[in-house]
Amino acid sequence: MLKIAWSPIYRYDLPEGHRFPMSKYDLLPEQLVYEGTAENENFFNPGILTDEMILLTHTESYLTKLNGLTLNQKEIRNIGFPMSEQLITRGKHISNGTWMCAQFAMEYGISMNIAGGTHHAYADKGEGFCIFNDIAISSNLLIANHLCNNIMIIDLDVHQGNGTAKIFEHDPKVFTFSMHGERNYPSRKENSSLDIGLPDGTDDNQYIKTLGNILPRLIEENKPDFIFYLAGVDVLATDKLGRLGLSKRGAMERDKLVVKIAKENKIPTAISMGGGYSPKLSDIIDAHANTFRVVQEVFF
Repeated sequence: MLKIAWSPIYRYDLPEGHRFPMSKYDLLPEQLVYEGTAENENFFNPGILTDEMILLTHTESYLTKLNGLTLNQKEIRNIGFPMSEQLITRGKHISNGTWMCAQFAMEYGISMNIAGGTHHAYADKGEGFCIFNDIAISSNLLIANHLCNNIMIIDLDVHQGNGTAKIFEHDPKVFTFSMHGERNYPSRKENSSLDIGLPDGTDDNQYIKTLGNILPRLIEENKPDFIFYLAGVDVLATDKLGRLGLSKRGAMERDKLVVKIAKENKIPTAISMGGGYSPKLSDIIDAHANTFRVVQEVFF
């Protein structure tokens, strides 16, 4: 059974005109149920992650500032969201969603979080709409609980996973692979285990060819016992922040490539949704829904 993390708290009311499409967290589950890709029983409410779990990844000083709402204006500006207790609680729910997805993936082969993919969060700071690094937290929890020893993070959001790369910079148990727009945010990249920077306008054929040439070799060489996949749909040509040139079909083929490799190699996989900023909300929802459609087709 496909288990999908979702909670009403994923939706958060931002000031009018904010460019982050929070409504997608309500609309995506509705679309999946409406079309029959998922049923209500597929969804679970993850609850909140404890501070003790968070401190395996994030520094005590950073967590204290978040919990006390004492970030300075520069720190708040770098994150991009107005701070509130509800926002911090939301981040803890999303991070727990990815952690529970990791556990369900060990049981069912794959699991998915409606949100997550907050890869710009460092151990000691947040940025780029990211407060807690859900995939880094879950990776460290898997390792601390002796569930996995060789994790691969496949980050195909259009932006480099700079926070994730820095967190695991010296950790041999976590291989970080980021394929992203070279000229896109962040301007200063960190060093992932492997970075592939793509030129502006990269189309479906070029993207799939590049990924198809590298990913099977990475799996063969590293033999991961767990995969986290960040499936951002900001790779679309329509995306306001993307600069790449993929169609929705191309993004779907990307998802299928990753999911099939995971299934064929019997590697438990947890998927976080990542970014998506196309002007038409329907394009964002459809592209995200394609990832769920692919998982149902390949795994179930």
